[in-house]
Amino acid sequence: MLPISRGIYSGLANITRSSRGALHTASALRCKAAETIEEKDAENVEGEGGAEESQSSSSGPDPKDRSKVIPVETSMRYLKSAAYKQTYGDDFVWTQYRRNHKGMYAPRKTRKTCIRQGRISTGNPCPICRDEYLVLDYRNTELLEQFISPHNGDVLSYSKTGLCQKSHLRLMVAVQQARDSGFLTYDVPFREYDYSEYYGQDQKQ
Repeated sequence: MLPISRGIYSGLANITRSSRGALHTASALRCKAAETIEEKDAENVEGEGGAEESQSSSSGPDPKDRSKVIPVETSMRYLKSAAYKQTYGDDFVWTQYRRNHKGMYAPRKTRKTCIRQGRISTGNPCPICRDEYLVLDYRNTELLEQFISPHNGDVLSYSKTGLCQKSHLRLMVAVQQARDSGFLTYDVPFREYDYSEYYGQDQKQ
């Protein structure tokens, strides 16, 4: 019985040793495969990042970015340029603009603002917000005159021009500053008074 038991034990020991070696080799192969997969993924990620960077650099500046401040002198030169003439022609900047709204009738008020956190947040911005070179300033009288009625000298309503509420408020402030500074002229209404109510009949004669 003793030799038989020794033979059985030695066979079992050899089987366990071989199985352990196979397990170790399989685990090593799995680790190597995982390392190669991770390396390939890292290379792919780097390639995608480089492609995105090259694509972003080749695409140019973001057209919806409004964080850059345009000087008023640049805006005044833009109004006299060929690019402005090609874009708007002889019309005002708000003439060809059409509002997007739900339903048949437009809302009474326009949107509060078109720019949020330095970017255009709507698909159809107002005539001032869509063109970053249109700067509302009291010195830019050529642009301000486009929003003033030639009949009575009042600022046109936002329901006609389509300006958002923020741009319309800036327009009102710029027009008032231009009038106070003498850049825009306006007519003072003529009023007739009955001076007899103030000085009496003797003073009138």
